[in-house]
Amino acid sequence: MTSSVPSDVVGRRILCDTEYATVRYAGSVPPTTGLWLGVEWDNPQRGKHNGNHEGVQYFKCDHPTGGSFIRPNKANFGVDFLIAVKNRYGLNVEQDVERETENALVIGKKTVELVGFDSVIEQQSQLNKLVDISVRECAVSHAGQKEEISRTCPNIRSINLSKNLLPSWEKVTDIACQVQNLESLDLSENKIKFPSDSASITCTLSKLRVLALNRTGITWAEVLLCAPGWPALEELYLASNDITVLERPINVLQTLKLLDLSNNQLIDGSQLHLIAYLPRLEQLILSNTGISSIHFPDVGFGCKTKMFPLLQRLVVDDNKILQWSFINELDKLQCLQSLHCQNNPLMGTEKNPETVRQLIIAKIGQLKFLNKSEIFPDERKGAELDYRKMFGNDWIMAGGNQNPDKNRPNEEFLAAHPRYQLLCLTLTIKCPDKPDQKPIEKKLPGKHRKVVLFVSMPLQFLCGLFPPPFFLSPPFAEEIWRQLLQNASAELLRGKDQLVLYTVASRIWNISLQGYWLKVTSDSHYHMMAVQ
Repeated sequence: MTSSVPSDVVGRRILCDTEYATVRYAGSVPPTTGLWLGVEWDNPQRGKHNGNHEGVQYFKCDHPTGGSFIRPNKANFGVDFLIAVKNRYGLNVEQDVERETENALVIGKKTVELVGFDSVIEQQSQLNKLVDISVRECAVSHAGQKEEISRTCPNIRSINLSKNLLPSWEKVTDIACQVQNLESLDLSENKIKFPSDSASITCTLSKLRVLALNRTGITWAEVLLCAPGWPALEELYLASNDITVLERPINVLQTLKLLDLSNNQLIDGSQLHLIAYLPRLEQLILSNTGISSIHFPDVGFGCKTKMFPLLQRLVVDDNKILQWSFINELDKLQCLQSLHCQNNPLMGTEKNPETVRQLIIAKIGQLKFLNKSEIFPDERKGAELDYRKMFGNDWIMAGGNQNPDKNRPNEEFLAAHPRYQLLCLTLTIKCPDKPDQKPIEKKLPGKHRKVVLFVSMPLQFLCGLFPPPFFLSPPFAEEIWRQLLQNASAELLRGKDQLVLYTVASRIWNISLQGYWLKVTSDSHYHMMAVQ
């Protein structure tokens, strides 16, 4: 290779004018003379062929017009990380300074007066102070001199390296592993070659919390292979990587709180079962993934699934969701509070878009935000009332009845409207400390039993302690009572005549299996629920 071409040129990322490419070949192309680079363009419209020239296959491309030959002087092979930082932040210093004496600098054979050297020191001081660095589109291709980054920029916490010339995960870690306190790293829009085996992974980013790998070409298998190097990761962005198949993470990604899989065409909704047991996952972004259905088979309607135990926010915009069964299933999630589902066929099933919103609110009992708009108590109350009116006749036709002895709606109706019956019963709340206060009535699910709850605490605390929906029909099934504790972390233990639930708030719940009552004892409160 010539002096202007790196020895490891094949596989390197380059910039030619404003177009990005990967070098696939370096050598001669007869009958011409001189060195040529065969490149595969990121934009296949930029190329002319697939690496075949006059019957000779010099290299291969994914696209039939993705390849070209260019001269080496047309290729920008990039710069090291620190040069890019200095260029971006205007901190470059004279490169021809060879050595420093006490009062002068020696440049070649001439000694010159040390004028303005304080500015050089100031520039170095500024590098030391950098915490959040962005070198997006700065043609960064490698780390530079060993340990130079850690010496020069010791306080970095966040780096944006998106859309550069980093060719491999090894080159990434050469940079990242010099930043001991690195918490956030954006590598989006770099076509990176990821390791094929665990032996290639030698660096652990122990403090990394946020990692963006959008448009990097990574597969889910490669994510799991690299994940041991991210033991504290909380947010992982994997948009637009053509990920179609998932695998269950084993002993990795256990700290993950946010996962973005948008713009990856997943095979079907059942793929989500493979990531359903990430113990800390709170946000899942699935925009434009092609999903049309979702199902949590471990429980029936009215119960809470063990899948996605902490999921609070779900984004399913721009998908193929058409059936209301998708929304019904979401009510099984224990902690779901925010749903984004715009630009789905389901949103056009009613003449009035507001009707669709009301139906979603009524079908998902714990939802607090829908399509970025907060659901206030009055809106929920109105939505649930309209829902009952809208399908009241269907309920009666299906076998529903105000008389509890005759109320037997068929399975088809219950499957289509699993929450409908939960909105039909009344809870009467009385405060013994305020006998003159008018009792408060709330709608409850169950077998149309009237329940009187004697309360020795403020109502606001009660509503937080007993989040709807309630199930008070005997026997006291474990999954049913878990719903009473969906806002608390509880452990359920079996006893001979009772179920004892210990919560992190040191409350002890004694649930009788012989009588229909619930006794709750805590540090400062006592309650009794009796079924009449």
